[in-house]
Parts: sequence; structure tokens; C-alpha cells
Amino acid sequence: MGEVDLVKVATVLLVAVALAAIVFALIEPYLSGAKKTEKRISNVTENRAKKIAVRAANDVAATRRKAVADTLKDIENKQKANEKLSLRIRLQRAGIDATPKHFYIASAISGVIAAALSFLVFPTAPIAAPIAGFVGAFGVPRWYLTQATKSRQTKFLKEFANAIDVIVRGVKSGLPLNECLGIIARESPEPIASEIREVVEQQRVGVPLAECLDRLMDRMPLPEVKFFAVVIAIQQQAGGNLSEALGNLSGVLRDRVKLQMKVKALSAEAKASAGVLAALPPTVGVLVYLTSPGYISLLWTKSTGQFMLLVSAFWMFCGIMVMRKMINFKF
Repeated sequence: MGEVDLVKVATVLLVAVALAAIVFALIEPYLSGAKKTEKRISNVTENRAKKIAVRAANDVAATRRKAVADTLKDIENKQKANEKLSLRIRLQRAGIDATPKHFYIASAISGVIAAALSFLVFPTAPIAAPIAGFVGAFGVPRWYLTQATKSRQTKFLKEFANAIDVIVRGVKSGLPLNECLGIIARESPEPIASEIREVVEQQRVGVPLAECLDRLMDRMPLPEVKFFAVVIAIQQQAGGNLSEALGNLSGVLRDRVKLQMKVKALSAEAKASAGVLAALPPTVGVLVYLTSPGYISLLWTKSTGQFMLLVSAFWMFCGIMVMRKMINFKF
């Protein structure tokens, strides 16, 4: 019995020692601080990885911002260098297929016709013919050039968002940007087709896309075209999702067109009132001349009347400029 008791006691002691060893092995890291050290090392490593990832993301964002800033700066520098526009560029913006020489000849002919008509209508007013000739030679052709440019730019803006949508859908389907531009040049209405066709033809002869877009901005100096050129330039320099960027740009352009239409609708009444007020004095003068020419002819046959006519024309011009400033909204 004594030996059996000793065996049992020894077995119990061995089991107790084994359990104690297992318990010690489990709680030793907590008692010695090894777990805390491991946890701190893990936290430090994880924080360092997060900091590296955040720093990399910040570096990418900084690179993109720098690319945007550099692109905008280059565009502004080129625009400042081209502030003095040549007549050839103005004719291109108006979509007039003529050389400056032809424009000057047409201006001279317009001046001669205006002077001849003024002399025939107002034979008793010799000063009217030179004034009409000057206006016909320098005022009317340049006014027509400005109006033709505005009309062409308006037509361009109406279809520009649709053209960008064509690029977005083409890029999403796997087409390269050059092929998308070719589709716009073939299928879009004027003046989108002719302007993009010019870009495509310049690329075919080896001109870089950035330079082609710069020339497009020279022919179409619009903020929307500048946005488009900036998006393309940034995508080429820094990469990114071109379809997403152009899709956002298309939405912005459509919102701008909606705002423009809303502003025109709200200012239509004021513009109509300004037009009536500006046209009333000359209309009344013409009607009085047709009914009683001797009564109103004193304004250009007498020196006092001519002086009063010039002063009245000056104040009328000032009033028109004030009304124009009041109804000319910037958006």
C-alpha cells in the first residue's frame, strides 16, 4: 500500500507540475510584458505603414495639383503672349474664309458706299459723309466681325458638351482619344466639326496634342475649351481616368449652359427696355425729318444745331453704355 500511495502522490505531483508549467507558459508573456511589447511594436509598425500610405497619397495629390497649376500657368502665359490678336486670328474665330487683304478691301468698299449714301440722303450736311465713311470703313466691318465671332462661339458651345460625351463613350468602349476626335470631326455639326477636324489634321502631320489644343484655344477663346485642354493635358502628364474627368466636365458645361439660358430669360425684359430707349431718339428724328424736313434740318445746317447734335449723341452714347453695363451679367 505504501508503494501505491507513493505512486499516486508522484503522479499527482507530476500532473500539478505540468499544469503549473502550462499555466506559467500562458501567463508568462503577460507577466513579463512581452505581449505589451509585441502589441506596441505592432502598433508602431501599423502606424508607420499608415503614415507611409497617407504620405504617398498626399504626394500623388500634390503632384496632381502641381500639374494642374503648371498647366494653368502655361495657358495663362500663352494667352498673355497672344493678347494682341492679329486680324487673321480674328477672321478664323469668326469663321470667315478670307485673308486680311480681302477684309481691308471690303472695309474700304463699305466706307465708300456709306459715304455715298450719306451724301445722297443728307446733301445739305457735308460733315455727314466723312463721318458715315469712317463708320462704314472701320466700324461696320469690325462690328460684323465681332457679331460673327459671338454667333460662331454660341453654336460651338451648344454642341461642345455632346462632343465631350462622344469622347467619354468612346474611351469607355476602348477607343483611343484620337479616334474619338475623328468621330467628332466626321459626325458633329459645324463649327464643332471644322475645329476638331483641324486638330485631327494637325496631329496627323506630327503636331503634339497639347499644341493642337493650344491652337484650338486661340481659335475658340472660351473657358469651356480651356477646361477641356486642361483635363487632357493633366491626363497626359499625371494619368487618371479620362472618361470620368471628361464626364464631370460635360456635366459642368451643361450646367453652365442652363445657367446662361436662365440669365438670358431673366434679363430679356431689361434688354428689350434698353433697346427701345436707345432706338427712340433716332427713330423720332427720322420721322420728324420725313414729315417736316425744314424744321429739323437746323440741327445740321446751323453751327449751333451741329454742336447740340454732337452733345446729344455723346450723352446718348453714355446712356447706352450705362444700360449695357446694367444688363450685362457675368456668370
